[in-house]
Amino acid sequence: MIKRYSFPLLCGLATLFGLPGQQARAETFVLPPADQNVVGEIRVTKARQTDTLIDIARAFGLGYEEIVLANPEVDRWLPGEDTRVVLPNLFVLPDAPREGIVLNVPEMRLYYYPKPQHGEAPVVVTYPVSVGRMDWKTPLGQTRVIQKQQDPPWYPPQSIKDEHAANGEILPDMVPGGPGNPLGRFALRLGIPGYLIHGTNKEFGIGMRVTHGCVRLYPENIESLYSQVPLGTPVHIVNQPTKLGWNGRDLVLEAHPVLEEDARLDEASQAALLLDIAADAEKFGADVSPGRIRLAVTLADGVPRLVGR
Repeated sequence: MIKRYSFPLLCGLATLFGLPGQQARAETFVLPPADQNVVGEIRVTKARQTDTLIDIARAFGLGYEEIVLANPEVDRWLPGEDTRVVLPNLFVLPDAPREGIVLNVPEMRLYYYPKPQHGEAPVVVTYPVSVGRMDWKTPLGQTRVIQKQQDPPWYPPQSIKDEHAANGEILPDMVPGGPGNPLGRFALRLGIPGYLIHGTNKEFGIGMRVTHGCVRLYPENIESLYSQVPLGTPVHIVNQPTKLGWNGRDLVLEAHPVLEEDARLDEASQAALLLDIAADAEKFGADVSPGRIRLAVTLADGVPRLVGR
């Protein structure tokens, strides 16, 4: 049963009862026209006594940071029976070509645009991901999928071996594919040397900055993506903590925390950022609200909010 009703600042809300299962489901949406940029909807579910926010995130195709930021007053480890949990499954598409794979690093989310078959409507499939820590950044730019591997072996580079050795753990020169392999069961090797999109044996880290630069997906998500992505697929890796887009006649702003290495801490820089966003919003031809832009950027909770019409 789904109920729909209005909700301040959000672009739509649906109430869901019960979790669809513990495995992460991919979100697939029919692509809107070129002059529209928003897909999905905000949803709400109720926690069960034994649920954590991580359990709920995985069941609804979300990552750790996404669900925590959208529910700042909910205990992440013990929400409690019947606690209302917001599911931010409403997305402004990144400002990038609608082709192949688009990864937005600060959002920690991957978008895949498969080529439609004849007579099919074009769609976008989206997954939560983990990305590189501040000291092991995920590289930006354009590349391609150059290799696909099932049960890939892992050859840890010397830098990672040194890091583990400092913590008293000695890594072998090669970890064979299979259970326990940090790369999981499937991997897409990118044209940027040393970087992959792969699975994991640590599902709880999805939606966090925990990798050495690679991109991790839930095991079931990478299996699905692996089965769809052909060799040569273009990959666009972008850094867009704020995304503007049209949802019908509404201009919405989706804001995420900026990457630590990009953080603007002084008031002058923060004010300049708000002015830049307002100027971009006005380019859309909308009557924008500076106050709403400031609120969205200040909250930076990943929830698209109405900023103009």
